[in-house]
Amino acid sequence: MENLLWLIPALPFLGALLLILFGNRLSRTLVGVLGVGSVGIAALITILLGIEFLSERPAFYHQEVWQWFLVAGFNPSIAFHLDALSMVFVFVITFVGFLIHIYSTAYMAEDADFSRFFACMNLFVGSMLMLVMADNLLLLYLGWEGVGLCSYLLIGFWYKEPANGYAARKAFIITRVGDTAMAIGLFMLFQAFGTLHIQTILTEAPDTWAVGSQMAVIVALLLLGGAVGKSGQLPLQTWLPDAMAGPTPVSALIHAATMVTAGVYLIARMYVIFDLAPVAQLAVAVIGAVTLLIAGFSALTQYDLKRVLAYSTISQIGYMFLALGVGAWSAGIFHFMIHAFFKALLFLCAGAIILALHHEQDMRKMGGLRHSMPVVYWTFLIGAASLAALPIITAGFYSKDQILWYTLAGPVGSIWLYMAGLIGAFITSIYTFRMVFMTFYGESKTHVAHPPGKVITIPLIILAVLSLVGGFIELPHNFAHVVLFSDLMAPVLPGIMANELMAANEWVFQVLAAVVSLAGVYVAYLFYLKRPSLLQSLDRSDTAMALHRFWHSGWGFDALYDALLVRPYVFLSNLNKRDIIDSFYTGLARMAEGFHEMFSATQNGVLRHYVLGVVVGAIMILTISLLL
Repeated sequence: MENLLWLIPALPFLGALLLILFGNRLSRTLVGVLGVGSVGIAALITILLGIEFLSERPAFYHQEVWQWFLVAGFNPSIAFHLDALSMVFVFVITFVGFLIHIYSTAYMAEDADFSRFFACMNLFVGSMLMLVMADNLLLLYLGWEGVGLCSYLLIGFWYKEPANGYAARKAFIITRVGDTAMAIGLFMLFQAFGTLHIQTILTEAPDTWAVGSQMAVIVALLLLGGAVGKSGQLPLQTWLPDAMAGPTPVSALIHAATMVTAGVYLIARMYVIFDLAPVAQLAVAVIGAVTLLIAGFSALTQYDLKRVLAYSTISQIGYMFLALGVGAWSAGIFHFMIHAFFKALLFLCAGAIILALHHEQDMRKMGGLRHSMPVVYWTFLIGAASLAALPIITAGFYSKDQILWYTLAGPVGSIWLYMAGLIGAFITSIYTFRMVFMTFYGESKTHVAHPPGKVITIPLIILAVLSLVGGFIELPHNFAHVVLFSDLMAPVLPGIMANELMAANEWVFQVLAAVVSLAGVYVAYLFYLKRPSLLQSLDRSDTAMALHRFWHSGWGFDALYDALLVRPYVFLSNLNKRDIIDSFYTGLARMAEGFHEMFSATQNGVLRHYVLGVVVGAIMILTISLLL
């Protein structure tokens, strides 16, 4: 099975190529078969490889397809490396991506650009697979830029709407900021190690750099810059809410299985560099903690169903960064996997609602949908419960509880980071069940035009099951002696030891996390279902409304960047339209035009003028010859 590694990214790329070349000539059925089938076969190969991997427990699988190029001793290969870390990511990308592709055949059935949509989706999946399977950072960077390109193509898929084009450009430009930082970090890594082969760098880094060395800190911070751009973390988070301009399956793919998790993968994959740079690793934790709070408060004030989920993704990625920053590597990756299940589920449920309600996304115009859309209601409720980390019964509880626990009890734990995570969990419960109550309860305000069919509901049911049972592969220490997911990650990522004095009281903090989650659900129930008059009293408060507007605007980051960066740049550009460089080249062009007009005047068709010119030229040549 190891020899089949190359097929996993190759199949989506092949599907994209065929759809780009021949998509317009194929029937919609055949386009769907190519688009869905290529990702489905990749998912099947991944599952078979995963079974073999779990049974044999090798350190990794490796396959070199060919040498890419050889320049001055630099010889990166097109080669794939599959270990436990990349196996988890590949499984999520292919399996969740496959379900999203199936769903898309129904969601996009009436779209005129059906084949272009699946070509871009396949290219997206293939690029992300290349990113997580690459054995060297150059190939990883190729996949990294590939997902950036695909995000631009898919966010702006309905490009006839100017707002969609703006959102696509915004995502592309803002992520370029982080990508530039990452590229500089790769140059510095090559300068230090003479290679970009990931395993070589991870092996040699502890011998080359001391803990806290300046080079290690700079490189780690540059890699972190790339990660915050792709993963929508502070301060480069502003593109992600606007990315909701794309079709809902695109939102599900970006938020659950691709792109925004690329930053999490990069930090986890290069964990040795961050271990050698404690300042940078602390920065990861602080950025995650601040981001999860900022995004959580913003989610509380949104009315667009998809924008609530977008801010939720920013917040949940913040939890993953928080885990990686305190050294709970396995916990961060575990939350990534569980988050992929319930966030894909929530986005696909949102898409089913939007499709059924004439493309309505405003939750204030919804309500009462639990009766007319029971399957969507129950699956959305399961996804919401997992996002809110309701205790015992949901997968999200086990993944988030682990992060909170290690944030406090780990070797670099902090009460401030723990409190940020705990407050974030409370806010998450509120905005999550605010969505549930506003969308599915109360009076029905919009007619359900298109009830979802089986092609839409079957992926929802599968993801709902995973959102419930997925957490049981990583039970807390006091529930089981064998921690399966941590065991799987142990050969790749270092473990973390909790404080022995606190470990005996771990159950207290588990109960506290459960109480906080349930308290958030109760607050949402109180304000949005039982006593909405409480909410109306807040609406009459000038302070509360000012705060609401501030959070609704994403804490004013767009306005700040517009004032500090965009407007000055546009002003200088307008001022510099006719700068000295342009004047120089314009002068050359005008001089050429002048010579052209002068010489063309000699070509007037009068023979005596030509003879005169020849005679004058001959006289000048003879005179110069005699003088010299």
